Amino acid sequence: MRPLPKPPDHPLVRLSHNVDGVETSATIAIQDRASQLRSEGRRVFKLGLGQSPFPVPGPMVESLRAHAGEKDYLPTAGLPALRAAIAQYHRRKPGIQAEAQDVLVGPGSKELLFLLQVVLDGQVLLPTPAWVSYAPQARILGRRTRYIHTRAEDGWQLSPEALDRACTEHDGPYLLVLNDPSNPTGTSYSPERQREIAAVARAYGVVILSDEIYGELRFDGQHRSIAEDWPEGTILSTGLSKWCGAGGWRLGAFTFPRGLQPVLRAMEAVASETYTTTSAPIQYAAVTAFEGDTFPDWMVTYIEGARRVLARLAAQSAARLRAAGAQVAEPDGAFYLFPDFGPLRQRLAARGIHDAPQLCEQLLLDTGVMCLPGQAFGRPREELTVRLSLVDFDGAAALAQDAALAQDAAGSDALPAIAPVLEAIDRLCAWVVR
Repeated sequence: MRPLPKPPDHPLVRLSHNVDGVETSATIAIQDRASQLRSEGRRVFKLGLGQSPFPVPGPMVESLRAHAGEKDYLPTAGLPALRAAIAQYHRRKPGIQAEAQDVLVGPGSKELLFLLQVVLDGQVLLPTPAWVSYAPQARILGRRTRYIHTRAEDGWQLSPEALDRACTEHDGPYLLVLNDPSNPTGTSYSPERQREIAAVARAYGVVILSDEIYGELRFDGQHRSIAEDWPEGTILSTGLSKWCGAGGWRLGAFTFPRGLQPVLRAMEAVASETYTTTSAPIQYAAVTAFEGDTFPDWMVTYIEGARRVLARLAAQSAARLRAAGAQVAEPDGAFYLFPDFGPLRQRLAARGIHDAPQLCEQLLLDTGVMCLPGQAFGRPREELTVRLSLVDFDGAAALAQDAALAQDAAGSDALPAIAPVLEAIDRLCAWVVR
């Protein structure tokens, strides 16, 4: 054998430039930090990670137990019975004509969003504030991302004029990611605004990914999809993590219009070469959540209870924040608030706080309240916005207390289970005005 060369003097590995500066997701990192502080004996109010506080409904748990022995690989696109059930679930909405063949099941909607950006060419349009993983995923894949900044005065919602400008100023094709109800703001789009956005999207050929993972948690139960207005160009995203409390089950689904079937097939091909398929027991159990022309009584009870608990908590929290001087858009779904402490900028600057990361860090140190800076959601660093995830409470106890209130109209209207979150809000408010 010929003499071997001298070992190279450069590092053994070189990371792709696409991951330079990409850090652990802010929501995951904040959860890890909260656990560490709690292990040190600190009291921490975990308003960082957006994990549903409610338990997985009992019939779904029983179905998972019954199917624990399912060990075979399922089709990459998903269990046929589950795809049919998800299509049936979407057909409950007017104007949505989904069939089983239009559905792609994956290990979480987050993974499916990543695959969508793998196979689609073009720019990703993100109205900000936007969920923390949308932009990093695009960056990892080398996709061009265009932020469309919204305003607090408009409830942090995308306007058709802003979308029109974004499409005029930059060449397509475009993928618009629209989260409704919104993480991080807790707000929903009105039917009028949806129709206006859809008209612009149609004019420019914008594909919309409508992330409706919180759709069933709209407080009034009147969630409406923009797919009703732009059915040919809208991909629907749903899953079990939020309205079924099953984040750890890792199951999501995309439903495609017939004209976008080539996108589904491309994603299926890539999935077959990456994760292969989604957990079989989870898929069998998930059929229980989606099947039927309407929800079964047990699911109606569960969802309506969750809506009432979250609506009460969001309203009380928002009122306290406004009383302290923050600007807060009226929440109507999910379990988030996105207060802007800009009106208190002078008071906070006197304490050395000039941007959102400083604000969140000092809040944690002084009060134990953990939240995320608006910067993590695509907002300017100097803007004093934070995201509060109203989930640090016992969801099972809250559902039980809500049910008891419904049966005892003459009794107290208190909901003791949500007290930890309200205590966190009170601590935050007292701290910002001191």
